Amino acid sequence: MVSGYMETFLLVFELLFEAVGTAIIIYGGLKATFQLFLREVLKRPYNLEKVRKELTKKVLFGLEFYIVVAILGTLRDPSSQELLLLGGVVLIRTVLGYFLSKEIKEYKLGE
Repeated sequence: MVSGYMETFLLVFELLFEAVGTAIIIYGGLKATFQLFLREVLKRPYNLEKVRKELTKKVLFGLEFYIVVAILGTLRDPSSQELLLLGGVVLIRTVLGYFLSKEIKEYKLGE
């Protein structure tokens, strides 16, 4: 267990990184939605594969911040539950990262 000040310090950064990760994912989703709107409703020329690729990159980047949040949570409270949560987040991020990176490579082959 960490001391009171260190626990507060870690908690502040946990909340900060969680907010940053969430903001990045929301930004990517909103940007993709806006580009789809321009393409579908206003008939602007947007490549759907490019929109998907950019959204994928934002989601992956946002998930990196969630790994940091899980690590900080484990440092604050190194219980079995926190270690399982960290392992789960890292596993989900790894699996998603693998498949999303595979998609990005497919986009590059298509260009």
